Amino acid sequence: MTIKLQQDVEKRLLASIQRYCAENLDEEVGELKARLLLDFCLREIGPSVYNQAVLDAQAAMQDRIAEIETVCYENEFAYWKK
Repeated sequence: MTIKLQQDVEKRLLASIQRYCAENLDEEVGELKARLLLDFCLREIGPSVYNQAVLDAQAAMQDRIAEIETVCYENEFAYWKK
């Protein structure tokens, strides 16, 4: 599954990469180099981050599902026990 970013998010990421390179690597990076680095990160690193996020979301949902019995439970035949 290819990771597709919204256009405004991509622009902000490119600007962030350019700023990072300027401030931390003492190198001015143009939009083309920033785009190549972003593409590399999305293709090489992105799937690992994405897969871990899916696993984390799945674990959180399973925890919530496990709570259903206690959260969504009503005693039966309780009218005469009042």
